[in-house]
Amino acid sequence: MKTDIEIARGIELKKVIDIAKQIDIDEDHVHNYGKYMAKIPYSLINEQQISQSNLILVTAITPTKAGIGKTTVSIGLTLGLNKIGKKAVVALREPSLGPCFGMKGGAAGGGYAQVLPMEDINLHFTGDFHAITSAHNMISALLDNYLYQNRSTGKGLKEILWKRVLDINDRSLRYVVTGLRGSANGIPSESGFDITPASEIMAILCLSKDIEDLRRRIEKIILGYTYENEPFTVKDLGIAGSIVVLLKDAINPNLVQTTEHNPAIVHGGPFANIAHGCNSVIATKLALSHADYVVTEAGFGADLGAEKFFNIKCRKAGLTPKLTIIVASAQGLKMHGGVAQEDIKNENIEGLKNGLANLDKHISNMKSFGQTVIVAFNKYGTDTKAETDLVIEHCKSQGIAIAINKAYSDGGEGAVDLANLVVETIENNPSGELNFTYQDSDSIQTKVEKVAKQIYGASSIEYSTAARKILKLVQGTEIEHYPVCIAKTQYSFSDDPKAYGVAKDFGLTINDIVINNGAEFVVIVAGPIMRMPGLPKVPQANHIDLANGLIEGLS
Repeated sequence: MKTDIEIARGIELKKVIDIAKQIDIDEDHVHNYGKYMAKIPYSLINEQQISQSNLILVTAITPTKAGIGKTTVSIGLTLGLNKIGKKAVVALREPSLGPCFGMKGGAAGGGYAQVLPMEDINLHFTGDFHAITSAHNMISALLDNYLYQNRSTGKGLKEILWKRVLDINDRSLRYVVTGLRGSANGIPSESGFDITPASEIMAILCLSKDIEDLRRRIEKIILGYTYENEPFTVKDLGIAGSIVVLLKDAINPNLVQTTEHNPAIVHGGPFANIAHGCNSVIATKLALSHADYVVTEAGFGADLGAEKFFNIKCRKAGLTPKLTIIVASAQGLKMHGGVAQEDIKNENIEGLKNGLANLDKHISNMKSFGQTVIVAFNKYGTDTKAETDLVIEHCKSQGIAIAINKAYSDGGEGAVDLANLVVETIENNPSGELNFTYQDSDSIQTKVEKVAKQIYGASSIEYSTAARKILKLVQGTEIEHYPVCIAKTQYSFSDDPKAYGVAKDFGLTINDIVINNGAEFVVIVAGPIMRMPGLPKVPQANHIDLANGLIEGLS
């Protein structure tokens, strides 16, 4: 079979103005970035139409290094819905250069279920990531300048919380010292870099409802604390306007197309293991304003992306999905059942049976939110009939509807069964009101405990000295009533990346707490998770090249 990039390259794209017309967006509102990509103004959001549309969340079992295919299923379902005559749009996050040149090599779907032009989407796209990186680091530079200019005035800060970001995996930048080699070069201080998807600016962009809300949130960013223990914010620095200027284009969603020329809106890119893992509220609402069915995904497994999608994004944006789809694959389930990665392509009924416990835990979690749940079995070429039948029978025995997804190999035609099941389920048994895991009025510790025990299955929570210091700092402030965004490994329900399946009787260790006052949530850093990833022994960058004017290796 052809590679993803070969398939993408073989499809003749339609002009983006023609894609916009499919969802009733006039070309006067299409701000072109070449022929095939465009910015669409968020002013086209229609709140009345949103309530008439159907939002579908695609999430997954706990991911493994074998891959699950959640983005491919999201795009494939959109293809299938359009194939059966429904007006459907997919709303996705933008890929980060970190994974593209690190582990994955691309994040625009796969096979015949991709968003296009895939090379541009995976690389610089319309410049949103660069704008976010620049805005974040502009704040860093202006803060350093403030401290330098006021070094003798008594207006310095006791503690600096704001770091820098870069959209590249670089472990050497996690902890750095700045301002060395004399006073002309600034004030020596410890700092560090997170990856751009972990930036609070990224979270703010993805949760803002308009440019005014973006400015309000940027002003609230806490950069550090004064010697009087008062928070020092971007508003205190007086630079919110200049940061908004850098983001004035990035706040508008991006319109592209699928492999079958369906509209796709791609915007924002937080990771679900270190951030809230959802595309922008603006993009989701814009899609809902122009389609009858909107398919969106939340990052990594349901314990990370879906939990934050409900408890953070839906809570704050007033969104309620009609249906949640959990993506599972035989290879992923076998890994959770104890089968070694090198053996997962071989039939192993016992290993598959053992791995189904991971799927069941995610189904139970999604039901706890009040969601109607179906399973999309993402079929691989090596799956045997016995394995496929086992997963189908297991789901049926649990009262869970399931459909086989073959969009990777067959495009929209391979997702027609899934699309029909989705439409039938929404018409006959849609999800009810959302049940959140915790209340706004709960303390931070209570929120963490509810997520850790009810969603992950933890038995206890332990806080480091640094984490307890932050808890004490925010006690009695509005920050205590923000949602929590738990950063932990994506490979396990626990904070141990090697604890596959369904971890039980484990303790969750909270090593740090990061206040995202502008994003209006609190990041809880659990276990050894890093907000700046490192590169693998052989990065995907080793396989990316430009040959005869064509990009290779993004697959």
